[in-house]
Amino acid sequence: MARKFFVGGNWKMNGTVSSVKELVKTLNDAKLDSNAEVVVAPPSLHLLLVREQLRKDIAVASQNVYDKPNGAFTGEISVSQLQDSNISWTILGHSERRTILGETDEVVASKTKYATDNGISVIWCCGESLEVREAGDTVSVVTKQLDALKAKIGTDDWSKIVIAYEPIWAIGTGKVATTEQAQEVHAAIRKWLKESVSQKAADETRILYGGSVSEKNCKDLSKQTDIDGFLVGGASLKPAFVDIINANQ
Repeated sequence: MARKFFVGGNWKMNGTVSSVKELVKTLNDAKLDSNAEVVVAPPSLHLLLVREQLRKDIAVASQNVYDKPNGAFTGEISVSQLQDSNISWTILGHSERRTILGETDEVVASKTKYATDNGISVIWCCGESLEVREAGDTVSVVTKQLDALKAKIGTDDWSKIVIAYEPIWAIGTGKVATTEQAQEVHAAIRKWLKESVSQKAADETRILYGGSVSEKNCKDLSKQTDIDGFLVGGASLKPAFVDIINANQ
């Protein structure tokens, strides 16, 4: 079974009502690859605006979700609230939440389990720091993050999870892993899926590359055997995002 090309746009803490409407108009007017699955993740404040005005063939994601149904959790957002607004995806485990906000592997795994068990699909992020990369420990750090996820969700159903490999040293820095570096880690993740989850999960789970993806490097990256698409940061706020979505044409 061929894995459908997937492009996510993480808008992070950017945008005003006016600029978000402009982004939505750009996407609505664009000719996009019909074989690509596209998801955009605006800030929570703009989720409903984007979902109401964006073309229906592009899904909308939150940038976080909590692992409880409701209650006294100030500042959080629930799965049921997302579903009530037709938001079908969330991003979890992004390095900015892991490093700046202190989310542990276990916290990310718990959120992922709650989201997927209750019908929200997850772009689940993993990655390593520059120090880890230079020490040659990339694969062991990434597989440790994966092990924590498996400990929570088991091996039965990974169909609602898309994995995004994001080398922390390449996020927003302009540095990009070479196609060979990216492919090497993607292949290691797929090998882990085969050995630790199932052949089915290895065959069907999309693994995205995220880390200063641009219209200049996306075509070369998309040709790699185990790179099934991208999670795009800064470039998803620009017209070039359309070129990245169409990278696999």
